[in-house]
Amino acid sequence: MSMSMKDEILKRLLASSGEAVSGQELADSLGVSRTAIWKHMQTLQEEGYTFETVKKKGYMLTGVPNSLSPTQIELFLNTERFGREIHYFDVVDSTQTIAHKLAQEGAPDGTIVISEEQTAGRGRMARPWESANGTGIWMTIILRPDVSPQQASSFTLVVAVAVTMAIKTLYKHVEPAIKWPNDLLINGKKCTGILTEMQAEADLVQALLVGIGINANQLENDFSPDIADIATSLRIAAGEEINRAALVATILQYLEQFTALYVKEGFSSIKALWEQMSCTIGQRIEVTTLRERFEGIASGITDDGVLQLTQNDGTIRTIYSGDIKIL
Repeated sequence: MSMSMKDEILKRLLASSGEAVSGQELADSLGVSRTAIWKHMQTLQEEGYTFETVKKKGYMLTGVPNSLSPTQIELFLNTERFGREIHYFDVVDSTQTIAHKLAQEGAPDGTIVISEEQTAGRGRMARPWESANGTGIWMTIILRPDVSPQQASSFTLVVAVAVTMAIKTLYKHVEPAIKWPNDLLINGKKCTGILTEMQAEADLVQALLVGIGINANQLENDFSPDIADIATSLRIAAGEEINRAALVATILQYLEQFTALYVKEGFSSIKALWEQMSCTIGQRIEVTTLRERFEGIASGITDDGVLQLTQNDGTIRTIYSGDIKIL
């Protein structure tokens, strides 16, 4: 994705770390007029960047918005492929829908679709997901790992480990726990949901579409009353504002690392980490599938990421999918 002139100007201002940058020098080196530079500066200001004009010296960046723009994410990016192509939106219905289309059009491995707001964010089983503007991270990553469709079923668990590692790296006091198969909880309340969908042929994965929704900067009263007692945000847990761009970049870094491991060695290499971070294993749970409801102790997961449930009579049931409630 080529950088726009505005992004190029922003990149130089960010790189100057607090020093003033001359408008004339920007104009000369980018081959545009001073007026064009000034117009781009106006646009940046509308996006929430703040500047001081220093006499005879130029523009000095004094404030950066907490945004997910590609330029902001690239500042923190430490990956080879993941996040090197970013499709950024202010509002979308769902990043998954856009990612499906891009993947079919051949978007490269590691492409991300990210938005400040989703109007039709969807969780598993097509449930709606509240995605208010500028508070969360709503993104889909297009991956093209060399794995079979059977193997790909455990990929959500790999993503959960990567997101947990990223949060723990940036916010030492926050302890997310993974609830099988695809939620992260903090103090028993949901802060992250993961949705993995697949484009595949008989024995070949064309693309995995990994949707990650994170409540980052919501405060208690941002949640509607019906989810306030089950939802939380990283900001509530960490006690500070979350730099969403830094978090996205860190997630992409761990995800690139763990995806490579998973392609090379399968899920079993990541399984121990997952079990360590899970709040499900060892707990008495109730499972609801499309057909029935039963309970038992979550005794572990298989090397394929399938949940094992030990019932009262000692029989072990294998849970491929379902809703679980910790009793």
